[in-house]
Amino acid sequence: MIAIIDYNAGNTRSVLFAMNRLNVDAVLTSDHSKIQSADKVIFPGVGEASTTMAFLQNQGLDQLITSLRQPVLGICLGLQLMCKHSEENDTKCLGIFDVEVKRFSGEGDLKVPQMGWNQIMHLSSPLFAKNHDGDYAYFVHSYYAELADEYTIAQTTHGETFSSALHRDNFFATQFHPEKSGNVGENILKSFLEL
Repeated sequence: MIAIIDYNAGNTRSVLFAMNRLNVDAVLTSDHSKIQSADKVIFPGVGEASTTMAFLQNQGLDQLITSLRQPVLGICLGLQLMCKHSEENDTKCLGIFDVEVKRFSGEGDLKVPQMGWNQIMHLSSPLFAKNHDGDYAYFVHSYYAELADEYTIAQTTHGETFSSALHRDNFFATQFHPEKSGNVGENILKSFLEL
């Protein structure tokens, strides 16, 4: 069973629908025992960092997420919250990845937020076993995780070159939305389910 962490994030239902399309048994839940006993966990997110962290802390989900031992996939804000700190309202995050989250500069004609399709490059993880360098994925974000030799498993450029995916131990995360990225995203979700 796949547990999708339910914490009022904007994309939880679309992730659940993506699992349904793959004929996977998935449940949207904030129940600690269901999350702990799941085969795999997805930590989605669309929203603002500080209020989301406050909600996670209030529900004890912050400590639960960091204690998980099964494969975990963070998506969008989920990736950012798995880092150590976000510039968005000076927010201390979960610290799974020793990575800073910065805001796009918006200099010149750089559009912020980045909204739409962009390439994922330098893929280096079993998460991308069915994908290719240069595949296009769907992004919606104003903040990005910096590059980190130890954790970066995919890169994308939007003004800055940033980590579009991260990995440490059993924790994986994508800045883009695999559930909205067509066949490319479906392949990533399948690879995650096969880990």
